[in-house]
Amino acid sequence: MFTRLTDRLFPTARGPWLASRCAVCKSWPAEPVCQPCTARFAAPLPRCQHCAIPLPLDLSLGLRTHPGVCMDCIVDCPPLDHTFAAVAYAYPWSGLVSHYKFGEQPAWAPIFATLLLQTPGALESLAGLHAADWIVPMPLSAQRLQARGFNQAWELVTALAGQSRSPARADAGLLLRVKDTRPQSQLKRAERLTNVKGAFMVDPLRTAALDGRRVVLVDDVMTSGASLFTAAAALKQAGAMQVIAMVFARTD
Repeated sequence: MFTRLTDRLFPTARGPWLASRCAVCKSWPAEPVCQPCTARFAAPLPRCQHCAIPLPLDLSLGLRTHPGVCMDCIVDCPPLDHTFAAVAYAYPWSGLVSHYKFGEQPAWAPIFATLLLQTPGALESLAGLHAADWIVPMPLSAQRLQARGFNQAWELVTALAGQSRSPARADAGLLLRVKDTRPQSQLKRAERLTNVKGAFMVDPLRTAALDGRRVVLVDDVMTSGASLFTAAAALKQAGAMQVIAMVFARTD
């Protein structure tokens, strides 16, 4: 508890700023992730606008074979109107996310938020933060929140809202997790959608606040998309006109 408190009061005391070294190449003095490492490992990729999976390239023409949308989303479009992902969930980001999420280092949130806001279209698009009414985190179950001590998605929400100066209202209580499920990482792809079925709902007393509104849904990692799709469906069933997802890392 003391460690968590000091991380919030004095975020530079621990975590990514320790010794002013780059967390990837270990050069110093440097930012938490230096500019050369950011350029190398966070270069934007053409991604599906609905699920953020990298789009295939036609190597002979140098063009995307399906501009804007992957084949899976053409066949069965998910309830997300647009999804922005900053990086691939691979080295070095997978390790840094693990430190952030399980190593009690919430001070990584502003760094991840900065990279996410640099994602092409995240701010300029009409689907971005500046056109949203609400920005909400993927909720944790009470059991997981107690075990982890903080909701990593909420830390990202507050960092995104502050850095973007979005007029959207940040709210951690609008979308609720009403079912404690097995971690998605422990399941096969086909089992994940079933696992989170019925896991999310909008606060019944606040559905009127969603009627015809635009919502940005934030999470740290998107794997199969099952959790985000289910949460987005719950928001739309409650009256949301548009649901956009912003995730720091996407499993490719």
